[in-house]
Amino acid sequence: MNLVQLTIKGISYSHTQNGAYALILNEVNGDRKLPIVIGAYEAQAIAIAIEEDLKPPRPLTHDLFKTFCDRFNIIVTQVIIHKLVDGVFYSSIICKNNDKEEVIDARTSDAISLALRFDAPIFTYQNILDKAGIYLREQDLEATDEDDDYIDEDEDDNENNESLSDTIDEFLNMMPTEKPNELAAFSVKELNEMLDAAVLNEDYEKAARLRDELSKRNL
Repeated sequence: MNLVQLTIKGISYSHTQNGAYALILNEVNGDRKLPIVIGAYEAQAIAIAIEEDLKPPRPLTHDLFKTFCDRFNIIVTQVIIHKLVDGVFYSSIICKNNDKEEVIDARTSDAISLALRFDAPIFTYQNILDKAGIYLREQDLEATDEDDDYIDEDEDDNENNESLSDTIDEFLNMMPTEKPNELAAFSVKELNEMLDAAVLNEDYEKAARLRDELSKRNL
């Protein structure tokens, strides 16, 4: 399958999904956009990597990971969004340590945050772009071209940004939504027990979901 390179067009707040942002990826040498729903924390991590003027007083998780990799000569060479299932994008981080290459599974928002910090290219497969890629209206394309990479929804007077947000919301409503979080009803103790059982049974996909839920509880 052919790989298509993507660049980051901007981040737009979703008015229809509380606390959600749409990360807009742009097809290189093409007009299609790939919207990916991310949370507020993930949007902040990506925005900080985009905007040179945004410098947190202490390193964020992705900044710490970058420093760790630098110290041990690990380089992120590229990120590939390789799968789309039930509205959820799955990504891989391609790393190199000297001449050894490794492929690491990652959430797409984390993978893109690291790609920005390593100045690594972002790719997806043609079939994913065919399935989830969108064309923005002409006036919205003009709006994004006039703005910075990061779309600041706090600028109330910017009608172009509002128009873009409306368009993004339309497409997000048409996209498949993630399944309800069935793990929310379990306690931390129960989640840890389920995680141990999943690892023992080599059900690593379930283990990854449990680990993510526990990570959210520890924020």
